[in-house]
Amino acid sequence: MATPDLFRAHLETNHPASFAWALSCCGYNHVEAEDVLQTVYLKVLEGRAVYDGRAAFRTWLFAVIRNTSASRRRWNALRRLRLIPIGEEARECVSRSDDPAESAHRNECSASLRRALGLLPRRQREVLHLVFYQDLTVADAASVIGVSVGSARTHYERGKKRLRQLMEEK
Repeated sequence: MATPDLFRAHLETNHPASFAWALSCCGYNHVEAEDVLQTVYLKVLEGRAVYDGRAAFRTWLFAVIRNTSASRRRWNALRRLRLIPIGEEARECVSRSDDPAESAHRNECSASLRRALGLLPRRQREVLHLVFYQDLTVADAASVIGVSVGSARTHYERGKKRLRQLMEEK
């Protein structure tokens, strides 16, 4: 049985990738991603999310992040229906490049890619993010999002093709 210290070490090792995945799951809203990740860490450390060893720890952790984000989205949708204020807006990313022109170009390219990714169906967007940004295999991505490997491969191929088309149109 894994100890809380071992889980803490795994969480620390995977934190940068976990935050990037949480950002993707939360529509790049930094505040929401931080909240989701904090909730996930508490679930893991308090034993409310149980790692059973059937998948790699990182794959399991990403699934917990995705499920927690989806639950929060549903809850926020219910809050909006009741017209209760949601809270503060997302904070903008600030580039730390010394060259303003390079920084502006990189920000423009990044924003263009995010917009194009946002136009993809959710499953395609998730598989592409997990494979390209999190270095997961298509099989691990399938496990994270809860689909068959064949389905994940289809989403992956269609997503790449559509993303290429969207970027060329720009």
